[in-house]
Amino acid sequence: MTRSPRPAQLERSALCDTALQVGEDQPTLCDGWDVKDLVVHLLVREGSPAAAGIVLSPLAGVTDAVSRRVGRRDFAVLVEKLRSGPPRLSPYAVPKVDSILNTLEFFVHHEDIRRAQAGWSPRDLGDHREKVLWSMLGTAGKGLLRGSPVGVTAENSVTGSRTVLKAGAPTVTVRGLPSEVTLFVFGRRTQADVELLGDDADLARLRGTSLGI
Repeated sequence: MTRSPRPAQLERSALCDTALQVGEDQPTLCDGWDVKDLVVHLLVREGSPAAAGIVLSPLAGVTDAVSRRVGRRDFAVLVEKLRSGPPRLSPYAVPKVDSILNTLEFFVHHEDIRRAQAGWSPRDLGDHREKVLWSMLGTAGKGLLRGSPVGVTAENSVTGSRTVLKAGAPTVTVRGLPSEVTLFVFGRRTQADVELLGDDADLARLRGTSLGI
């Protein structure tokens, strides 16, 4: 029996399709990055030890140097390399690691491309993929919202399920589809279709906080 592709694989393939469709020099929601820059980032992240500089600022110069070198290659070649998956010896080549670390990464970055283009509209991901995103949101959201000055609870607008992303009072509730709440906590606030519930002052404090990585 042939197994269905994992959500991370589906988003990887869809991101590559969208990148080729819109073109390498088009904007993304990542400040200062065009589509090619984003593809290079994803390749370096899962294919080079220099990726350590993504999270360790003292090594950022090494990451930048490797990214510039990778970015000299033809865009279509880079996209197909990304589509083919991580290198065999990369930790991301392990299916479980791929699912844990790449499902949200590729979903958010795919939307970074899509939602930076004129005339974009939300995708219908289907119940299963929305459930997968919701199941991962609790862990990811807790890390991304550590610096929030208010408590934050996510509410699934379809099922009514709630999960605490940042404990504390007062609390703001972020209500929406799991996909949209995911985009919000990853810092794509102006493009995420969510409803924020709470006192005006608390909403303002949350809006004024830098979210995402």
